[in-house]
Amino acid sequence: MWQDVELRELRIFLALADELHFGRTAERLGISQPAVSEAIRVLESRLGVKMFDRTSRRVRLTPAGEALKRSLVPALAALDQALAETSELSREVRGLLRIGFVLTTEGPALSRLTGAFQTRYPACEVRLQEVETFDAYRALRRGDIDVLCNWLAVDEPDLTAGTAFAHYPRALAVAATHRLAGQPTVSVEELADEEVALPPPSTPAAVYDLPPRTPSGRPIRRTQPIHTINEILSLVARGRIVHPTSSTVPIFNRDDVVLIPIGDLPPIPLGLVWVSSRDNPRIRALNGVARSIIVAPAAAPSTGAAGPGPG
Repeated sequence: MWQDVELRELRIFLALADELHFGRTAERLGISQPAVSEAIRVLESRLGVKMFDRTSRRVRLTPAGEALKRSLVPALAALDQALAETSELSREVRGLLRIGFVLTTEGPALSRLTGAFQTRYPACEVRLQEVETFDAYRALRRGDIDVLCNWLAVDEPDLTAGTAFAHYPRALAVAATHRLAGQPTVSVEELADEEVALPPPSTPAAVYDLPPRTPSGRPIRRTQPIHTINEILSLVARGRIVHPTSSTVPIFNRDDVVLIPIGDLPPIPLGLVWVSSRDNPRIRALNGVARSIIVAPAAAPSTGAAGPGPG
């Protein structure tokens, strides 16, 4: 079957397609002539088509062989370039990579990312560091960390938003005694009947992008100033506020708080953020690993008005 074709067989095929001589091909590749013949026999068997017409006096490509050569030359050149770039990057990815996270983004997805990165780049040391939830970009800009694992809601001209490698369903955190606690889902519109947190001015607008009004135009009241996630949690548990968050934030898993799916908001993307001017091979390698472990998002519902939120 063609799926079983090996790269070695394709390289031997291309060499023979150039030389059109089994002896010269064997000499060029540093293998025996019978090995060349066997590789071509196996390739033709796997593909189910004859690649060469052979006589005692000459070797020439069949139409199928010509077509394969035309397609294979650029494909193998691209593969060789990709392998060379990967090998070069692996040699460059050394030293220390400081990955920041906030209280709500530490979890299995970050562990999966760092584990895969260290497997692929063992010469690079990874150091995880928690930063302030409502002022996470300050640590990036000060150079305390190299890259930040955060909710990907970035509208900052000096920062780059990398790959979103996980997506989490949205939920509304309410007190266990709250009137909404028994509902299977809630909508953004219901926020108009509640009070929500007022984050500190240091919070990037895109990260806590609750609009002033619901889709129908009713005001959303930000009445309770907070400075930490634990303050939000305390206010939620006491029934003072409700809080749009993710259904997977571990800190909200407690007896006096209920998480209700928000039916009209898409999942929150989790990814990497870094200072554009400090891009380096370690950050690019981490972002490449993030691309390789992407967890597909759940089907997004119709988009509501509220943004990601910090928790």
